Amino acid sequence: MVEPAKYYENSGPGKIRCLLCPHFCTIKKDDYGKCRVRKNEKDVLVTDVYGQAKGLSFDPIEKKPLYHFFPGTQILSLGTPGCNMQCFFCQNWNMSQSGIDKSGNKQVLPAEILTISKSEPKNLGIAFTYSEPTIFYEYMYDTAILFKENGLKTCMISNGFINEKPLLDLIPLIDAFNIDLKAFTNSFYKKYTKSSLKPVLNSLEIIRTKKRHLELSFLVIPGLNDNMDSFKEMLCWISDKSGKETVLHISRYFPKYKSNIPATSNQKLEELFDIAKEKLDYVYIGNYSGEKGQNTICSNCNSIQISRNYYNTMVYLSVDGKCSKCGYKIMNMM
Repeated sequence: MVEPAKYYENSGPGKIRCLLCPHFCTIKKDDYGKCRVRKNEKDVLVTDVYGQAKGLSFDPIEKKPLYHFFPGTQILSLGTPGCNMQCFFCQNWNMSQSGIDKSGNKQVLPAEILTISKSEPKNLGIAFTYSEPTIFYEYMYDTAILFKENGLKTCMISNGFINEKPLLDLIPLIDAFNIDLKAFTNSFYKKYTKSSLKPVLNSLEIIRTKKRHLELSFLVIPGLNDNMDSFKEMLCWISDKSGKETVLHISRYFPKYKSNIPATSNQKLEELFDIAKEKLDYVYIGNYSGEKGQNTICSNCNSIQISRNYYNTMVYLSVDGKCSKCGYKIMNMM
């Protein structure tokens, strides 16, 4: 389903310039931007993925991962083909790197998504995820409006590579973000994702300034982004700019897509966890079979307030997100 897209300008005869993300693609007639789903059609920018759901299913909120946002609930997850990064190690490449290939897509419009979400009584709302929600901005935006009007929660699971104006327009409609901070050097972003770091950091500052719930994910790729000095620099930045209570998910990488780098070792994950805990109150380890970094422990009294066994979650917090033992505020659950 082809629909008009937002955020672009004319850029000369037969060309338009997309303003959605920091690539600022100049797109010739009948061509696509780097995301492979936004197209110049007769000097109008259109989106090929409006209503094109390649992923639509109910998931535990912890799977996003969001550990401090209504833990123990379910959420409807939505994604389309396409991405504005080109990570050779992409863990979900069959969706994010598939571009305009519509095989396996299901046409589901925003009103239908809302109906589906209401079929599950315990559903919290919707998470825009799986691929990169920025590239299906219009689909996400219209769907988020309907969910907010119906008193449901909205989440965006993103790489954060989006321009300031589109992000500011979207933020009033999104309750929670998980942003994938892939590394803390621009050289990594440029070489391995075909993007840049600064816009991602700018997005994080905007999200925090606007007081939206924010969690971060860091996929540990051996030999590429696991340098200790760079990791410590990232932790200092997170603590200074976003606060020591910012949730960080340290995730295990597995060889996928074009990468044959061996999977991250448990030892490396645990080592990074211990270092991160020196700077941040709430650090978790994902895609990992060990016990470390699974439970939510009150940073004030060290009591377990959420226990997790994979996606089986036991919540001991009070209804307003306070520690059941000492009353310390851990998260907002209202």
